[in-house]
Amino acid sequence: MEDLTRYYALLKDPARRKIIEILGAQEKVGFKELREALGLGIGTVYYHLDMLSDFLEQDKQRKYRLNERGRTLYRVLKEGSIPASLGISETLGSRAAKWLFLSPLFALTAKPMRLLPISTMILILGAYGASIAKLEPALFFYFEYSNRNPSSIAVLFVFNWIGLFLFAEALANILFRRFGNDLQLFTCIGLAALPLAAFPYIYIAVPTFLELLNLYSWELVKNLRQIIPIILQIWSILLVSAAICYGKGLRLDKGIIISLTATYLNIAVLFMLGKFT
Repeated sequence: MEDLTRYYALLKDPARRKIIEILGAQEKVGFKELREALGLGIGTVYYHLDMLSDFLEQDKQRKYRLNERGRTLYRVLKEGSIPASLGISETLGSRAAKWLFLSPLFALTAKPMRLLPISTMILILGAYGASIAKLEPALFFYFEYSNRNPSSIAVLFVFNWIGLFLFAEALANILFRRFGNDLQLFTCIGLAALPLAAFPYIYIAVPTFLELLNLYSWELVKNLRQIIPIILQIWSILLVSAAICYGKGLRLDKGIIISLTATYLNIAVLFMLGKFT
């Protein structure tokens, strides 16, 4: 067996096990039939198919079937050589990674209308927080002491994330030929804005919190206000990567390509505007 541990990791997810079982039993299946059998959203099905891409192939009618490695994977599953605990065992590290990427939350966006109100509320609260803290948003960055009026700051925050949604949609189409499923992607992008939407409130609360601990000093306030956004920026980029994975049905490595491209463009534009002088 070429890589048993990788097979186990792939088959840990019940949806991927079911895909292998369906294709192993029926030989080839169209996307629509596969989606109906799984009962999952378009983006989620594409995500699992992408994760299994080394084990699948498509014929001229674009129907999916197992390749030679996939048939080996099916035999492993059928022969019952997968450990019984595989479906339920989970290390502390894997659980932490799931919540770091908010995977349980993103998984619910298969029916995007469930979480669209929450996603929208995150953007509204982020916009309001930025306006009262007078922090000028620039997607993954904030700039203190903005001269813009509060309404302009709020609108700018929302437009930044809508712009990211449109950019991710376009790049997923161009690079990976993933079309549609726009509402799920928008919902996921809104959820990914959570860390940076929370930052303005943290920014305002830092001096009060330090005073309660009898640790207040302007230097410490300044340092915390510089360190905290860096942590939240990194988390947001990871969440955007996960959002693209779930929204467009891509593997994490492909989602990271899009999120890092957005980050680099964000930095380049800010340099050209003289924000990092």
